[in-house]
Amino acid sequence: MDGNDRVAAFIQELDWDRLPERVRRRARICLLDNLGATLAGTLTPVSRIAAAYASETWGGEEATILLHRRRASAPGAAFANACAGNALDIDDDAIFTKGHPGAQLFPAALAAAEKAGASGKALLEALVIGYEVSIRAGRCWHDHHDIYQACGSWGSVGSAATAARLFGLNREQIRHALGIAEYYSPNAPMMRDISHPAMVKHAIGWGAMTGVAAAGLAGRGYTGIPSLLGFDKYRDWVADIGEQYWMADWVFYKGWASCAWGHAACVAALQLKDKHRFSADEISHIKVRTFEEAIALHQGCPTTTEEAQFSVKWPLACLLIDGELGPDQVLEHRFGDPAVRALMDKIELVLDEEVNRMYTEVKGQDLRMYSAVEITLKDGRHFDSGIVERGADRWDEDSLERKFRWLTGYVLEAEVADRLVELVWHFEEVPDVRRLTELLR
Repeated sequence: MDGNDRVAAFIQELDWDRLPERVRRRARICLLDNLGATLAGTLTPVSRIAAAYASETWGGEEATILLHRRRASAPGAAFANACAGNALDIDDDAIFTKGHPGAQLFPAALAAAEKAGASGKALLEALVIGYEVSIRAGRCWHDHHDIYQACGSWGSVGSAATAARLFGLNREQIRHALGIAEYYSPNAPMMRDISHPAMVKHAIGWGAMTGVAAAGLAGRGYTGIPSLLGFDKYRDWVADIGEQYWMADWVFYKGWASCAWGHAACVAALQLKDKHRFSADEISHIKVRTFEEAIALHQGCPTTTEEAQFSVKWPLACLLIDGELGPDQVLEHRFGDPAVRALMDKIELVLDEEVNRMYTEVKGQDLRMYSAVEITLKDGRHFDSGIVERGADRWDEDSLERKFRWLTGYVLEAEVADRLVELVWHFEEVPDVRRLTELLR
């Protein structure tokens, strides 16, 4: 049995009731977290554009575009909701992927489940499948390609696996769905968008759409190539699927709406502020010693939410002033704030060879980031954090609920948020996923 056969069997045979409880628990948490990120993401320009375009271009009544009073075909709704899911960059990351799986998998699963009239349990099963396939596909993808490609590339394969399960494809069709998605996956050179932040971002909308479309095509007899998952070189990376559940331990949830490459610097600066009890207006200079990819992030004052998120300076300045980093800090209405702009101008980024070496050793294989921060105050005092590690935070249900209520507080009444939380924690008991979309009308 090659890797594609093994993955196809896993997709077809996975049973929610036989999964370890820690995996079922993680699936519910991932569902709530991605739902919250997607709903808050509807505040952004990219979400409004994607919703309007999807409903007009890929029209239909198969699935819901959340909070935009629009519907579309399943691939179209997956595209629009995935654009919203990653719009604030506060959605999850996972080991080996160098990016964001959930913002693609949840929209793909919701659209396919709505089209199929599937149950909550079926959607949760598909989410588990999507994460496990995405983590392995991402690992293979980054090894196979010389250029660092963004999430929509390998995410197409994970989204195809998710939709293939919900569409009830047989094993041969599943193999073709994976191959179609991989072949048609977006070419998304990540570092070009880092240099020029734009709505193309991680290509997550295209990943979700490509995956759902690939499963739909395969179900009609459309054929695809064997995916990378079947390469002999990657046999060991695929062999444990269905036995080792990587999502249970290695999905990383984000509390800040910005690129994770800047988070270690934010942690270091906040630690100094808490320890030495100074205010943001006492600061005269901040030096951030960090790694190469963080240096490459946007360093000017942002004019778009994408520039604000793909930055170290803007998020760090906002955190030191506001103590939080969410929609209020990265949406366009904030960019004229004189206090944030003034503090941002005091931040200097420098490449630190030791930090760069430490990050290079783990990147792609772990979720750790490193930076060091030096802060000089106007009275001459100088503080140095030393090298600080930002690892994969361990979030539980209570902390994810707080994050969900914080984010959805921008777009929902508290009563609706309460009902959604209760629904998600018991989602395997929901007979039809349209219970969820009905709450959001």
